[in-house]
Amino acid sequence: MPVTRVHVLVLPAVNVLDLSGPVQVLHTANHHGGRYEIGFVASRLEERSAQGLALAGLAPLPAVDSGDVVLVPGPDLTQRLDVDAETIDWVRRADVAGATFVSICTGALVLGDAGLLDGRRCTSHWSVIEPMRERYPAARVDDSVLFVRDGHVATSAGVASGIDLALAIVETDLGPTVAAAVARELVVYVRRNGSSAPLSPFLDRRDHLDPVVHRVQQLLADDFASPHTLPDLARAAHVSVRALTNAFVAATGVTPLQYQQDLRLGHAETLLVTTDRPIEQIAHDCGYGDARHFRRLFAHRHGVSPRAFRAATS
Repeated sequence: MPVTRVHVLVLPAVNVLDLSGPVQVLHTANHHGGRYEIGFVASRLEERSAQGLALAGLAPLPAVDSGDVVLVPGPDLTQRLDVDAETIDWVRRADVAGATFVSICTGALVLGDAGLLDGRRCTSHWSVIEPMRERYPAARVDDSVLFVRDGHVATSAGVASGIDLALAIVETDLGPTVAAAVARELVVYVRRNGSSAPLSPFLDRRDHLDPVVHRVQQLLADDFASPHTLPDLARAAHVSVRALTNAFVAATGVTPLQYQQDLRLGHAETLLVTTDRPIEQIAHDCGYGDARHFRRLFAHRHGVSPRAFRAATS
């Protein structure tokens, strides 16, 4: 991936977890092929978090280029209700320049004050949902999701959901295998959003201690769209087909090829929710040469077509 500049906007009385959680995700992703250039910016060179941590050495609000990301961790609104005009103007200029915006928790109010939520689906912490609806009547405020991405603006519900949103961004940029690796390193689950399955298939069925099964699961996760045969997987694991199948079912409850199907369909769910790619392209990306076959498998699992699933989760 190309270098992505991430400007973390540090507000007065920022909540530490709102700031540190998403930043840790992106920092960890850099160990797995990511190229996030993270900087901390503010209208003042020093701020203090809501929890009393002094944050010094902050950079002035920079010029923002197209493709940059502006990350807005949420402040504690019991300590500060308004954002200075200089910061709001900077956010508006960044929007004109073509930046992407990611708000965590109450950081959505900064985007709302700058006019970026008008006409968009968005969310924030439950405590400010009704005030947001009153303050930004042109926004479509949703209280039923962990996070939502509408065009170049993404918002998250509250505190820990900023980690979920950051993992979703990593998945889009670097793929589901990297997102799952980052989640494993941080010892968190990958949750897509509030209206879909709570656990990524790339992390599901990994809570066992069989090293052979883990090895085969990783082989499948690293290349889930390619065809794999049981003899090929058994050779890679240095066991017989029967031994692999028995061990895999004992550890996970499914066969290796059923597990691969879970990875493919799980990734298809993510692409349907987070992208506007055509169904045929998603089928191809997930390893299905025949889009009709993909549609049948998806409908069998979910009870609805891929198109209906996308409509229900958008």
